[in-house]
Amino acid sequence: MTDSQTEARVPANRVSGIGRLLIAVYGVLALAATGRSFVQIVAAFDDAPLAYSLSALAAVVYIVATVALIKRSALWYRIAWTTISFELLGVLVVGTLSLIDPALFQHKTVWSVFGQGYGFVPLVLPLLGMWWLARHPVSHDESHA
Repeated sequence: MTDSQTEARVPANRVSGIGRLLIAVYGVLALAATGRSFVQIVAAFDDAPLAYSLSALAAVVYIVATVALIKRSALWYRIAWTTISFELLGVLVVGTLSLIDPALFQHKTVWSVFGQGYGFVPLVLPLLGMWWLARHPVSHDESHA
């Protein structure tokens, strides 16, 4: 097999440009949310179990979304859509509840006040992620990668 035939069979890398930046931001947010939730749970879980559990859930969502954005299969593409949709729902629900009933979230989570503690990145990121996924669907070649 010639080099050109091999290149033709290797799927194009759809993780370039803005996709790489998006993955990097998801990765940083995954690390930040994981670190925050770990410290919250270890240091003071009994003070705010709901808030700290939500921080841990957000961390898991960011980790899975990061991996799903990197992978190129149809399964991982669906997982990316699912996790990013769940993330947006979480940000909207927790953000709204934290404004309507601040007593529920006296201790901050990643998604409190729509991610205010993270510069509203948790609110904007899933929208960018959905836009990017819609613009970069899995091709037939990639679905077998």
